[in-house]
Amino acid sequence: MSITIRKALEIDAPALSRICLLTANAGSTAEALHDYGELPGLVYAVPYVKLPTTWGFVMVDDLRDNEVVGYILGSTDTRAFEAYAAEHWWPQLAEKYPPSLARKPADEQYMNLFRYMQTAPDACIDFSPAHMHINILPSYQKKGWGRKLVASAAVFMKSKNLRGVWLGFDPRNNSARLFYENLGFAHVDGAPDNNMGLIF
Repeated sequence: MSITIRKALEIDAPALSRICLLTANAGSTAEALHDYGELPGLVYAVPYVKLPTTWGFVMVDDLRDNEVVGYILGSTDTRAFEAYAAEHWWPQLAEKYPPSLARKPADEQYMNLFRYMQTAPDACIDFSPAHMHINILPSYQKKGWGRKLVASAAVFMKSKNLRGVWLGFDPRNNSARLFYENLGFAHVDGAPDNNMGLIF
């Protein structure tokens, strides 16, 4: 296995969307849950290569024609990200995906989310303005690449004078919780149980 970590680019958006779908069901594939498989990625992955205040790194498999097999994405300023997305990202998706199109509950859930997008808990913003998402295809997990992605992100964020980063995860995904704990993440005081933060 020959893996390279590089900066995420806008041309990576389709690959990011695919990885998001294949891990969106508490770490397992959500393909069967969606008729519109692009929806999870439009929330949790694609904005991070299209909107301001964002950053990202991807894992590419050099032996599979540089296929993107994992990513870590985030924003250096979550409130600025939310404000920009509320004006320029979610409205166009709400128009494109009215809930009347949905035939599956998961699609309907995302389509409604475009209309009433959640914002980060104040406790998380107090911890750090920066947040992140990380996903790696199952066949590349448990090989140390997640730790390397987080390390790459930490170097970048420290260069931006950030002291830490936080994330949210599916509370059903206990493997993710253990992974984050092993990297030094801890529960963010005052935030919901599925929010964890890391001080650099």
